[in-house]
Amino acid sequence: MTANTPPRYDVIAIGNAVVDVIASCEEELIEELQLNRGGMTLIDEARADELYEAMPPAREISGGSAANTLAGLATLGLQCAFIGQVADDQLGKVFRHDMRATGIDFDTPARDGEPATGRVLIFVTPDGERTMNTFLGAGQFLPAAALDEELIASGAILYLEGYLWDPEEPRRAMRRAIEVARDAGRKIAFTASESFVIARHGDDFRAMIEDGVIDILFVNESELATLTGEDDFEAGLAAVAGKVPVLVATRSEKGAVAIAHGERAEVAAVPVIKVVDTTGAGDQFAAGFLSGYAKGEPLTQCLKRGAICASEVIAHYGPRPEADMQALMAERL
Repeated sequence: MTANTPPRYDVIAIGNAVVDVIASCEEELIEELQLNRGGMTLIDEARADELYEAMPPAREISGGSAANTLAGLATLGLQCAFIGQVADDQLGKVFRHDMRATGIDFDTPARDGEPATGRVLIFVTPDGERTMNTFLGAGQFLPAAALDEELIASGAILYLEGYLWDPEEPRRAMRRAIEVARDAGRKIAFTASESFVIARHGDDFRAMIEDGVIDILFVNESELATLTGEDDFEAGLAAVAGKVPVLVATRSEKGAVAIAHGERAEVAAVPVIKVVDTTGAGDQFAAGFLSGYAKGEPLTQCLKRGAICASEVIAHYGPRPEADMQALMAERL
């Protein structure tokens, strides 16, 4: 496939294939279990079993950062495909079903044997803050050999999540995917995912930024500070903005900023009556933004789409939209 071939997909993502297990809890349980309140911690299978036993009644919803973004994009009418690793087990079947039922193509073969399909144990406190504990499971063994390079080359945008940069095998796979996408003349979008990922792999991320590998970079306020070493938000923006064609920085209730080719746009957060669960807010913001970007909409319009998607997902449990997002966009834009 050459750089002149029209893309088949709007967005193709590579990410963790995990199932979210979400439960409401009181603040005391966060302290009792010594969890990193409001953050994301990687855990092993033994710790995952321990936390699951301690959880109040929970619900299971397919998740994973990039997969959540694709689910948002699919509900907005975009053509999407996903690459990620599940095990040949029940959770793996649940994840595959949920992706396909959302209209996302997902054909990466399941992995035999241990470890199990990944899961994220999410504790949600009364203020809606989520504390995530992630067992990556089979997802951290996505090999480059599992990549469908023709598929990758057929997407207008290749979207990668920083979470999956941590394990060595999928990191190699994503580096190869970047080469394939760039050779095909496609755009690379990257979400930093979490400050601890940047702390571990910041040199890689900064090198990709310096080398012009990333076309669209998504960060939140704390991730931007970790990436740049600048505590001041504006100084952080200035440190990165000239190095990526499109920089998108979210600030929770303070809204979001985007800088693209020297143009700056800002939007306020969309108010919600009650914040129920912030899981997936950043993922759905990225979905909204990319849904506009893929259509060539103005920068401010892309940000408004992101803010609308984020506001919808934090008003209910789970990281994926429940509303008719195309109708919601038509109503609010």
